[in-house]
Amino acid sequence: MRTAFVTGAAGFIGYHLSLRLLQTGWRVVGLDSLNAYYDPELKRRRLAMLNRQEGFLPVTGKLETPGLLTDIFAAHRPARVFHLAAQAGVRHSIEAPRDYVEANLLGTYELLEAARAHPPDHMLLASTSSVYGANAAMPYAETDKADSQMSFYAATKKANEAMAHSYAHLYDLPVTMFRFFTVYGPWGRPDMAYFKFTRAILSGETIDVYNNGRMRRDFTYIDDLVGAILGLAEAVPGEVPVGDHDSLSPVAPFRVVNIGASQPVELMTFIRAIETACGRPAEMRMLPMQPGDVPATWAETRLLRDLTGAGMDTPLATGMQHFVDWYRDYYRI
Repeated sequence: MRTAFVTGAAGFIGYHLSLRLLQTGWRVVGLDSLNAYYDPELKRRRLAMLNRQEGFLPVTGKLETPGLLTDIFAAHRPARVFHLAAQAGVRHSIEAPRDYVEANLLGTYELLEAARAHPPDHMLLASTSSVYGANAAMPYAETDKADSQMSFYAATKKANEAMAHSYAHLYDLPVTMFRFFTVYGPWGRPDMAYFKFTRAILSGETIDVYNNGRMRRDFTYIDDLVGAILGLAEAVPGEVPVGDHDSLSPVAPFRVVNIGASQPVELMTFIRAIETACGRPAEMRMLPMQPGDVPATWAETRLLRDLTGAGMDTPLATGMQHFVDWYRDYYRI
């Protein structure tokens, strides 16, 4: 049985990915700090479900703890590493930037050092569409220059990409960085807009709509995302690019890949989908753009399709209905 190491295993994406790995025959070592950035009970519930699966080994700890990850790698020798743990949130990075230095910069450094000492077959590290920052040309392509991040969160993620590239080059470590585009679905994060909107609509409260609703996002349903990650796990960066649009490094087994639907949705259309799923209208308060936010995201996904054949097949209405159904069940509404 092959071993995968998943950081952030009790998180939204980490839970779904770990579950899929376990269901397909992997042994999974899952690390999570269970921190209080959002309700730890939600993380504990996800973790409890993973603990019921054969082959899951939970480890509680912080990424940045010196030597912790190296000890895990030495003990379990994972063939695949999925690094999903991070301090997330654009707005929180304005209020508490040190959290991002510790988890995202120091934590990723500890991961790279562990991989240098005990190399896996392939490392897959989470980045974000936020690294595209002030780029105006869309859709965002992996080969675009991305040096104008608009939040400290995005800056730490871009730094992670540079850090991982240097280790890939120096130590011949195969690395794929994937840039997420607004992931949603059951067991999601309470700090995300769709979660907040659903809670407010079902409670009869007003929702805050930023930039007066003039925003677009490339939404990605969680099951589609996990399928794409697993496909990329088998697409180990080599020496030959798949085309001019490939982000494969000329000096390292390193690649950046977008994971998104490549179908940007107007914010008001997204809200209508939530209203339909909830069966209730939303009361809206229009507000200006928040600091660090961007008005639109749109993923170029040719590279993802060429490497994996993966498509983002879940319609928005279907995915949002799945989320609202889960929300009603979880909170007993």
